[in-house]
Amino acid sequence: MKIFQREQRSLFGEILDWMLTPLLLLWPVSLALTWLVAQGIAGKPFDRALEYNAQALSQLLVVSQPHQAQFSLPLPAREIMRADDSDQVYYQVRGAHGELLSGDTDLPLPPADEKPAEGPVHLRDDEMRGLDVRVAYLWVSLDLPGNPLALVQVAETREKRSVLAAEIIKGVMLPQFVILPLAVLLVWLALVRGIQPLKQLEERIRARTPDDLSPLDEKAVPLEVAPLVSSVNDLLTRLKDSIATQKRFLADAAHQLKTPLAGLRMQADLAQREGTNTAELKRSLQQIGRSSIRATHTVNQLLALARAENSGVSQSLQLCDLARLAIEVVRDSVPRALEKRIDLGYDGAEPGSPGVQIQGNPTLLKELVRNLVENAMHYTPSTDAHPGIITVRIQAAPDGQGTLLQVEDNGPGIPPAERELVFQPFYRALGTEADGSGLGLSIVQEIARQHQARVLLEDAHTAAVPPGLRVEVWFGG
Repeated sequence: MKIFQREQRSLFGEILDWMLTPLLLLWPVSLALTWLVAQGIAGKPFDRALEYNAQALSQLLVVSQPHQAQFSLPLPAREIMRADDSDQVYYQVRGAHGELLSGDTDLPLPPADEKPAEGPVHLRDDEMRGLDVRVAYLWVSLDLPGNPLALVQVAETREKRSVLAAEIIKGVMLPQFVILPLAVLLVWLALVRGIQPLKQLEERIRARTPDDLSPLDEKAVPLEVAPLVSSVNDLLTRLKDSIATQKRFLADAAHQLKTPLAGLRMQADLAQREGTNTAELKRSLQQIGRSSIRATHTVNQLLALARAENSGVSQSLQLCDLARLAIEVVRDSVPRALEKRIDLGYDGAEPGSPGVQIQGNPTLLKELVRNLVENAMHYTPSTDAHPGIITVRIQAAPDGQGTLLQVEDNGPGIPPAERELVFQPFYRALGTEADGSGLGLSIVQEIARQHQARVLLEDAHTAAVPPGLRVEVWFGG
């Protein structure tokens, strides 16, 4: 089967692309804008010259007798207008009735939709004899009856304008050909300098020893990288806790299994020495059986604690009927309760009742109830004078804001001074003769913590001797 691996991207290359691509795309836009601006700048002085020429020609328009407009352009002025080496200059003067008084006949007239009116000089772009020209024109009022208007136009080809605009563009764009590569180089150097802290962070991480799980210094990295470093520190903290839990588990397992395994070996040696003594051999085998049961119970408790501490319960939450789980545990524990002559029963809400459904991991919740029941059976003696009684209850909180699990017994109870200590692994209350691993309530506390529940220890019967123990677990309250 072919595996498609996602191509690894370079952060440096991606940032460089995102910085240089807009720069390279904007450069042609800059050229176009520069061309337009250069055209405007180059045209202004020549437009003013055209306006001046049009006004000068309008001064030569006079009215003679008998009431006729006349235009006379002196020869020197005519020669000056025609003396331009780069461009062709044309002019045209028309009388009040549109008759040609002087100049070029084929010079285009102003737009037909423009109403003639005396005023300032107007400018327009036009075409004459296949050449683009710039035209300056104005209407001149004649001293005749009705003040008719005469038209004066001066046109010039655009060669000088194009040459000047090209010179402006060269002056602007040529430096850009030098600046653009320099800008690319500076951007590249800036990026190299900018990602240097990442390389330093990488070197600091690589230089660490495998057992160094101390947090990274968030103040020694750029602000943008601080969230990443914070996440790494959080991961290191969780990894450190996980390793500490594993080490504690191995140490506890070795410590707790040492005694029953040593007992097994000793009893096995004794059984071998007894030879034909059937009674002693039977007693040794009974001790071996009890030691193996204790070792098995300890291993199961250790595995349950490890499973509870590393379950990731938040990833496997589902709606659980706590009453149904409690009844199943009670039913499974009845044979052992009968063996120990303990009255074990369930007194609480029925499965499916309102308020007994919670979000949780059913396996861990069942383990919690089982440990409470087994812990109660383990430490509750049962005699003819004082029969053992254990009651499991599930009920909804009166305000409907939680679910309560209770496991109550009539055993010796736990003194108030030791109720916080019994949640520590392998701690056993003083004065108890029952053989146990001291892990049951530690498992309960860990599972309750993962379900955001609270565990409380109280006397079951305050006026009785012994007072018994009531363990309450509040879910969602």
